[in-house]
Amino acid sequence: MSSSPAGGGGQGNDPRQPWTAKPYVPPPVSPQDLPFDYPGFIAVVFGIIGLMFRYKLGSWLAIIFCAQALANMRNIETDLKQITMAFMFAIMGLVNNFMASSRSSSTQR
Repeated sequence: MSSSPAGGGGQGNDPRQPWTAKPYVPPPVSPQDLPFDYPGFIAVVFGIIGLMFRYKLGSWLAIIFCAQALANMRNIETDLKQITMAFMFAIMGLVNNFMASSRSSSTQR
């Protein structure tokens, strides 16, 4: 009796042998072929809404989507630029909202 499997396959077909296993190497993907970064885009939109229309909720949602986009970043160079821009819009919107509300309340007294 031979010690080979019943299928009669060669020794190279047995996945239980560690020397025949090959590590998985993902195929290289160009930056143009990566899927669209929706959380980053939504963060920019909410940041602009929070800044231009003075919606505090828009600025807070922009910060939340920035965190999500930062956690799921695929391309470090382009995604980091987009997330930084969205984060700056969100911070400027919050500063604008909270500083403008404190100025208007102090002038009305």
